[in-house]
Amino acid sequence: MEGGEGAGKSTQARRLADALAASGVPVLLTREPGGSPGGEALRRLLLSGEVAFAPLTETLLHFAVRADHVALTVRPALEAGMWVICDRYYDSTMAYQGYAGGADRDTIAQLSAMLHCDPDLTLVLDVPVQVTLDRLASRGSAADRYERLGAPFFHTIRSAFQAIAAANPRCATLDATGNEDEIAAALLAAVRARLG
Repeated sequence: MEGGEGAGKSTQARRLADALAASGVPVLLTREPGGSPGGEALRRLLLSGEVAFAPLTETLLHFAVRADHVALTVRPALEAGMWVICDRYYDSTMAYQGYAGGADRDTIAQLSAMLHCDPDLTLVLDVPVQVTLDRLASRGSAADRYERLGAPFFHTIRSAFQAIAAANPRCATLDATGNEDEIAAALLAAVRARLG
């Protein structure tokens, strides 16, 4: 699942995992950056904003986290026959570090291909930027480094995800302006339509 409203195991990702598990699908819910012990340590560094990295450095750090995550969490779950729901994956790096951060997009695509672990389906949750800002403000928790970048940044991110989704048949873009129940139903319907 990809989108422009902060990073973490979202309520919607949790609801989708729970719905699939209730229907008998063995499922693992994970997130990026993070998803492994080393990945969670680097997540804190990447989201804190304490260090300003050059675009390539930041991109490589995200892929270091991702490589660890795929090796230690995602691939073992897939080999065990589980479905994996990952709250963010390499399309987020393309959007955040590529489109918004100025990192070379061809390099990001090459690094993504090196993982040999492509999603069967990517759900892109799309909302107007003002909805994103309102939802972030209503959380009541401290904003991470990306969330503090404001409306112009989120316009770039939204456009990036729209472009990524338009170019990739594995993506399904969903209107996420509704309430939590409506969004959860749309996510489950999209998974059933695409994956059975």
